[in-house]
Amino acid sequence: MGESLKRYEALAHDLAESIRCGVLRAGEKLPSVREASARRGVSASTVFQAYYLLEAQGLIRARDRSGYYVVHGTATMPPEPEPPVHIDPDSNVVDVSSQVFEMLESIRQREVVPFGSAFPDPALFPMAKLGQVMASTIRQLDPWQAVDDLSPGNAQLRRQIALRYQVDGMAVTPDDIVITNGALEALNLCLGAVTRPGDTVIVESPTFYAALQSLERLGLRAIEVPAHPREGIDLAALARALAQHQPAACWLMTSFQNPLGSLMPEPKKRELVALLARHGVPLIEDDVYAELYFGANRPAPAKAFDTQGLVMHCGSFSKSLAPGYRVGWAVPGRFFRAVARHKLSTSLSTSMPAQAAIAAYLERGGYDRHLRALRHELSVRQGQMMAAVGARFPAGARATRPAGGYFLWVELPGEIDTRMLHRQALAAGISIAPGPMFSSHPRFLNCLRLNYGHAWDMRAEAAFARLGGLIHAMC
Repeated sequence: MGESLKRYEALAHDLAESIRCGVLRAGEKLPSVREASARRGVSASTVFQAYYLLEAQGLIRARDRSGYYVVHGTATMPPEPEPPVHIDPDSNVVDVSSQVFEMLESIRQREVVPFGSAFPDPALFPMAKLGQVMASTIRQLDPWQAVDDLSPGNAQLRRQIALRYQVDGMAVTPDDIVITNGALEALNLCLGAVTRPGDTVIVESPTFYAALQSLERLGLRAIEVPAHPREGIDLAALARALAQHQPAACWLMTSFQNPLGSLMPEPKKRELVALLARHGVPLIEDDVYAELYFGANRPAPAKAFDTQGLVMHCGSFSKSLAPGYRVGWAVPGRFFRAVARHKLSTSLSTSMPAQAAIAAYLERGGYDRHLRALRHELSVRQGQMMAAVGARFPAGARATRPAGGYFLWVELPGEIDTRMLHRQALAAGISIAPGPMFSSHPRFLNCLRLNYGHAWDMRAEAAFARLGGLIHAMC
């Protein structure tokens, strides 16, 4: 096994050097697995492992049914952030909402260049087509669906969602699914089903600020466990936190985490689920970016390794198909009944026309074709922004290399306070998401999250140059 690992690592190293010195240029196609296997005299498995490693490092991308390509701007890509230093996770009262609301209010104007936005470019989605489908489905709606579509939701939509799970080899049925008002409601319903005020909940550090806001609203304490910029939460630190704090739940993003963009490898997801099962701790899995992968296959969620019903898997169409429709879902496992009842007692149901429209769109096909185009465009835009970070930001800046989603996490050199940078950038018509938004502790002052999901045009390039100038001035 060790020799095999050395072989694929050696192949990956040789190809990486060819990319860095310009022998293999941005946009060029790598040899097929069969061709590389014959040339190098190694197995196809070794080539696959080497390509997977290069993809995880952000040097190449797989295009569906086409092969592997060198990403745009590889020569100027910044280095990745270092793994987190050892931190003993402690329980903390959450008080972030005022800071988050202040930041979000300041970046809503359309004239602001939205590097700090949490949403992708609306132009990437088939809104006109969805509108046509909704118009036709509304005319055919049975009035009784106003009753039938109460929690757990539209039967046709739940069937379509279940089919996508089953294609990935997961035994999820329509009766396992609760339709919600976006993924955030799904996550909050799951959180409410397994916690009581005063309980502690484990989250990643950094974590999505909406998770912190949910804990604050429900009177819960946060335990922040450090996350690796490429592979997600530190399992050794998680094990210590579980033993020390006995939390009521974990809320994690295992695929394309916001804000890091990290993707937990499948063996690590399996280990995560087993670790939590040993402690009897539910996992609330936020998987809203699941469809936005850049590789050949959708990464399996932690839910795929759940045998005890402890993983509460939450998804949404907001990031992949229909922003603004607010249609999400939960597969809450053994907590299904509690989540369905919470849904009935809070929001009662999700928009009947929106559910019916998305169900009809999925039934008619075209969703996967749309997703292939969306993934390709996001991958290209990531390369463009990555190259801009390398070219415009100071030496010493580091950036993650996500294999999906639409966020970069950037660490700036020195003692730059990105809250001050946020104010200066906003005055110049540019938004960023400063690092302190993503923790209940005063951490990540020199970090920021950038959204590459919007068009990389002359306006974006000019704004990025201005942002780079502000950072240089602060250095």
